[in-house]
Amino acid sequence: MEPIIYIDADACPVISESLDIARAHNVPVVIAGNSTQNLSRHIRKKDPRDEKEGFWVDTLTVSVGADSADFAIVERLSSNDIVVTQDIGLAAMALGRGASALGVRGLPYTRSTIDMALEMRHVEKKIRRQGGRTRGPSVFTDDDRETFSRSLERLLLEAQRVEENQEL
Repeated sequence: MEPIIYIDADACPVISESLDIARAHNVPVVIAGNSTQNLSRHIRKKDPRDEKEGFWVDTLTVSVGADSADFAIVERLSSNDIVVTQDIGLAAMALGRGASALGVRGLPYTRSTIDMALEMRHVEKKIRRQGGRTRGPSVFTDDDRETFSRSLERLLLEAQRVEENQEL
């Protein structure tokens, strides 16, 4: 089964790069976000919007609320899909469904790294809840954008190889 790229649009700086790579690889995309976002602005007029063979792009608009987009994505995932997200919780749920998860800086989340990422998120949240401060993410750079693009290309090539082997 051909992979679908799901983009968690919440503060995602690599939506354009994801769509460009999907177009080049003829892979469908779903951009998910809440109703306050103008998700359609990322779609070109000539992009197909209905599910056909190859590339198409659609939006998945959810209600405003914590994790609404995350749960909407997870319930649609198949094992060959790819989720682009900054959300460690969503990445963990995607891995649990057998999908791949890729951070916006190009770092793939894996079964061997997700537990540590979840633990760090928990510790930092605990510190903030107690009135402490934690460092935020560093400034997003062009190098981060390039690393992301290379990582997404690599994941798509792996997913397409898996698909070809399953067809044999």
